[in-house]
Amino acid sequence: MSLVNINVTCPVYDSFRVQQVAGMFDVPLAERSATSFSVDVPEASEDWQIGLITGPSGSGKSTIARHAFGAALYDEPAWPTDRAVIDGFGELSTREITGLLTSVGFGSPPAWVRPFPVLSRGEQFRCHLARAIAGAMTRAKQSAADEPPLVVFDEFTSVVDRTVAKIGSAAIARAIRARHTPCRFVAVTCHYDVAEWLEPDWVVDMQTRTTQRRRLRRPEIELTLARCHRRLWRAFAPHHYLSGSLSAAARCYAAFWEEQPVSFCATLPVIGRRNHWRITRLVTLPDFQGIGIGMRVAEAVCDMHRAAGCRINVTASHPAMIAHCARSSRWRTVRVLRSGSATARRFIAGYRSSAGRSVVSFEYLGNRT
Repeated sequence: MSLVNINVTCPVYDSFRVQQVAGMFDVPLAERSATSFSVDVPEASEDWQIGLITGPSGSGKSTIARHAFGAALYDEPAWPTDRAVIDGFGELSTREITGLLTSVGFGSPPAWVRPFPVLSRGEQFRCHLARAIAGAMTRAKQSAADEPPLVVFDEFTSVVDRTVAKIGSAAIARAIRARHTPCRFVAVTCHYDVAEWLEPDWVVDMQTRTTQRRRLRRPEIELTLARCHRRLWRAFAPHHYLSGSLSAAARCYAAFWEEQPVSFCATLPVIGRRNHWRITRLVTLPDFQGIGIGMRVAEAVCDMHRAAGCRINVTASHPAMIAHCARSSRWRTVRVLRSGSATARRFIAGYRSSAGRSVVSFEYLGNRT
């Protein structure tokens, strides 16, 4: 912890209107305007993963962040308007880029291939997060540093609604704590509501000029899962990476958070196998991605099928789902298909097979004691 003392000055330019304001509001005039800031800030060399600098506008948050962490402060460069966002990450590999996007809660492949300007505010915010981390990773590689790169993100969540802000905060915190995103992160924001969702190791409050070492507990996200009509699929279909329509035989489920549908799961019987089902669609709306809702819903649906005496599988190509199933004791790897399979085309008209995509099939085993 080091004490940061900063004196900020700027010239005062004399004019008729300046003199009017000074007279109307009794503002003392000098050749220069000065402001001082003094606060304890944890050093980058200390043991922490996530920090938060907060306070009202004009309280000195950005000034303190820039003085304490220098080059780690993310500077938002312009995004190309004539290329997909997936092409806006420099020399990183496609696997690294998709991993970063997924880790910050932007896990919608259909949106990855769109230009930045057409994305929603929430999607753009998460793209900036991923790009900030990508830049820090690149700098760390170039310097051959042993320490994880540091990312300092100013105006954190300032341009998104508060639901997206909270979920986005939880997503980046989850990725860093689980080591899916190899960096340390400092959020700089005037919004106090993200603190318990970000779960920082320390908080610098520029309103009170105090520093606290603490880690708040994130509020519980309570979901309600229920069978639903297949018409609800229309709200989720644009965000799924397959373009095939939903089968009329699908059994549909939706998860609701505060009465709002946030995730959708559909299952189908496996052709030729008695009491054997498969997950055919699993989608979480973009504003709620990155905190594990999709897999919680999938496993709850699988538990329902197993309770009814059925087996259930999922075949996935999304890296986040494959990674979760591969490391979880609830799932067993059945087979890996490097170039997918086209066999089902013979049986189902209009079916979108996995031909040309690398996929992995898993069977759900549930809790094993």
